[in-house]
Amino acid sequence: MGYIGRREAAPLIVEGLKRLEYRGYDSFGVATKNKGITLAKHQGRISENAGSVSRLKGKIGIGHTRWATHGAPSDENAHPHADCSGKIALVHNGIIENYSGLRLQLLERGHTFRSETDTEVIVHLIEEEYAKKKDLLVAVQEVIPRIKGSFAILVIAEDEDLIIAARNASPLVIGIGDGENFIASDMTPMLEYTERAIFLEDGDIVSLTQDAVEILNNGQKVTRPVELIDWSVEDVKKGGFAHYMLKEIYEQPQAFYNTIRAINQGSLPRFARHPDSITVVACGSSFHAGLIFKYLVEGTCKIPTRLEYASEFRYYPPPVNGLVIGITQSGETADTLTALRQAKAHNCRTLAITNVLGSTVTRIADATLFMRAGPEISVAATKSFISQLAVLMQVISNLCGGKEEGILLQAHKSIEEVLLMDLTDSVQFCKEAQSIFYVGRGPFFAVSLEGALKMKEISYIHAEGYAAGELKHGPFALLSEKTPVIALCMPGETYGVMMSNIKEMKARGAPVIAIGCIGDTELSDIADHFIALPRTDLFIQVLTTLVVLQLLAYRTADALGRDIDKPRNLAKSVTVE
Repeated sequence: MGYIGRREAAPLIVEGLKRLEYRGYDSFGVATKNKGITLAKHQGRISENAGSVSRLKGKIGIGHTRWATHGAPSDENAHPHADCSGKIALVHNGIIENYSGLRLQLLERGHTFRSETDTEVIVHLIEEEYAKKKDLLVAVQEVIPRIKGSFAILVIAEDEDLIIAARNASPLVIGIGDGENFIASDMTPMLEYTERAIFLEDGDIVSLTQDAVEILNNGQKVTRPVELIDWSVEDVKKGGFAHYMLKEIYEQPQAFYNTIRAINQGSLPRFARHPDSITVVACGSSFHAGLIFKYLVEGTCKIPTRLEYASEFRYYPPPVNGLVIGITQSGETADTLTALRQAKAHNCRTLAITNVLGSTVTRIADATLFMRAGPEISVAATKSFISQLAVLMQVISNLCGGKEEGILLQAHKSIEEVLLMDLTDSVQFCKEAQSIFYVGRGPFFAVSLEGALKMKEISYIHAEGYAAGELKHGPFALLSEKTPVIALCMPGETYGVMMSNIKEMKARGAPVIAIGCIGDTELSDIADHFIALPRTDLFIQVLTTLVVLQLLAYRTADALGRDIDKPRNLAKSVTVE
């Protein structure tokens, strides 16, 4: 968050950062401009220890709460970061993909680095350009084309009464006040002071003063509309959403995009680039992500892959060799940690996929690939699950020579489209149900398992996922008008047999909610309710179907008045066996 105006900046920024703490909470800091640049930052949560930061003087300031990506949580790695002279300060959200090469160049030119972060390279690059022309806006304009990745940055300098901001693939909003202006990751910290907002677009560079806003894109002045935000401060404690789960569902396009961009051809360690076989160990939703991976990697790359429950692996370890991948959102899942230790004891090379820098799994595994989901508050995994799939799909693309790269870089747009769907009719079927069966084939069998888990977690309706052909081997006995079936029926070699399965279920009196592709009149004719998704690539169809099932579970639980973010008996991170 940044502020420029007539008030003391630091106390205002601190209160704003508390409202942004859901975005990151391992460290925090503020920099203000008074006679010079004064900076204070600390490891830990700003909501618990903001005293020294609030006391900074000056009516121009920038602040940040961090979720660590490059460098462990520490005072040194906390934002803001300063240049060598201490006359320029910067905060940054996002990932700078080419920071390593830039850092080496800057070190060779004599710059001193005080942190392990990717962010610090930006402020040193600005320092060099600022020395040439003493114009902060020009300096930032020169630097932006040289950095690759996602970013929202705010910069202040000792000799200028302004804030410079820039955005690419990371949100940034200006709040327009009277004799003061604000800028932040979202509108929540500014609603106490203004309802007028400008939402910046990718490529925008902003010069923000007390009385004016100037926006440039590709070197040309542009105008962005001022929008009125009809929210109260109370409304936005969860970012304007009724529950954290819904908010996190809507954050999935950005989380997927950030994760895809963070992993490239060089991200896989050498030992994982040409595996003869793969074993995946995981629990819960992570297990379902592993099962989707198994279907997709075997189908795309023809690499034999097995999947094991981490909780079983310790006591009944199968004969295992080759690459072992452990998936854990928190990096602290006890069963998965034990399984990876066991794999290492069998001389297997291990690769972890996690959301938390510095977690235990990063110290156990031979190498780690990080999701970029950010903190997830709701117990039911949504954006972390989609981010796991982003990592796994990029692994598949890398193993197959990058053939899916272009598709994956655009997948977030398809996820955004699905978020607009009206599921009211399907919710009516589900909320009265005693049990719900989810069925699919191939990777959509794995999707059905995850959809059923989401429904049972937060609505408390009994739900089970099945490979569609298995219903006739027993579960048919449970079908009735009170047991709707959610059938995932996508184009492909199993389409015909899926249609036969659906007709068999209909013949037993079960109402069918079918999820298929736009224009499938045969499927829409036999289903009680038809949810039509765009006809697209298999990888994207998996993602969009998952998001529909998340929304269906959420809407059903909401209609039943459940405690969605904190479902009974469940914990976010399972750190005991």
